Amino acid sequence: MTFAALASLRDGLGALARDGLLRDRRVVASAQGPHIRERGRNLANFASNDYLGLANHPEVRAAATRAIEAYGVGAGASPLVVGHSTLHDEAESAFARFIGAPRALLFGSGYAANLGILAALGNREADIFADRLNHACLNDGALLARATLRRYPHGSLDRLASMLAASTARTKIIATDAVFSMDGDVADVAGLARLAEEHDAWLVVDDAHGIGVLGGGRGTLAELRVRSPRLICMATLGKALGGYGAFVTAEADVIEWLLQRARTYVFSTALPPAMAAAAMAALAIIEREPERVQSLHANIDAFRTGCAAAGIDTPSRTAIHPVIVGESQAAVALAHALGDRGHWVPAIRPPTVPEGTARLRVSLSAAHSRQDIDRLVADLAECRAVRPESRGG
Repeated sequence: MTFAALASLRDGLGALARDGLLRDRRVVASAQGPHIRERGRNLANFASNDYLGLANHPEVRAAATRAIEAYGVGAGASPLVVGHSTLHDEAESAFARFIGAPRALLFGSGYAANLGILAALGNREADIFADRLNHACLNDGALLARATLRRYPHGSLDRLASMLAASTARTKIIATDAVFSMDGDVADVAGLARLAEEHDAWLVVDDAHGIGVLGGGRGTLAELRVRSPRLICMATLGKALGGYGAFVTAEADVIEWLLQRARTYVFSTALPPAMAAAAMAALAIIEREPERVQSLHANIDAFRTGCAAAGIDTPSRTAIHPVIVGESQAAVALAHALGDRGHWVPAIRPPTVPEGTARLRVSLSAAHSRQDIDRLVADLAECRAVRPESRGG
């Protein structure tokens, strides 16, 4: 007997392959860093979100090792049962101080944090207003809340203001990336905060790609000098901070509500204590070594300058730099051509980005050398000029 559902999946996989949308899970054979090993090759790593080079920093590793020796590997249970350790408690206090917020709460991941925030604040009587280029977890959080999801054109505060004014919902929530993960541009968080005040709304900001990068490392809110009791900010531990997990900062009563009602917090095993210790070590390095963030921005400036000279458009001033190609198969081919020259630069395709905007996503790190960046720019310019043949994967 034919299993029709399985046959349908196979047909779907075939369609993904034909359209250049089938993703290849490559195996890294080294620690994260500016150079990594894959399939026996040494590659300059322009794919990682390890923006400050902390994922393999000896102090961060040592902090995690000490925590494992003292607390073991797993947390054992959810935070409200027996999983909340001294290290978790200390980390939450450290994050709140670092951001300058009243209180913080640790989550297992940024995805889980955003799901938990929106489902705890929203319900069937809520309207959630989301930038059209938001990360998937913010959209999924609105679905989990069973709220009405209303998406506004990317960055359009005028359209958002009209939508807020027309809403009759009891609860209004504005949700946005701070730094958009596939474009590298920065939301007008100050303008969004003003709209939240005018229309009695919450403002949920995902600062996954701003923490450690902007505001001297303290994130987008520090960069733009935005504060508000309506503001809930999520930042991840797994990108510039080099580890895994996430923290949320907000007013003390908001954090207490999330602790009591965010399902992804209440019903998930707590973050491993070692990840809390690693994140605290990363915060200490950022505070002690401001030159690390400065080095990242020097590399960003070098990449932008080199691309401008080569005729490559790079509008971003953050660590994320999209190079728009257009068609998915052409983006994959360009990524392969760069791989042949010793660079790992991922091709990003729909549904992660809109149709017709497949791209390379260049991620820069403070750990990259100027030679790494110069070589990438030169090879990118040459590979774009020759338009390599399409290859799968």
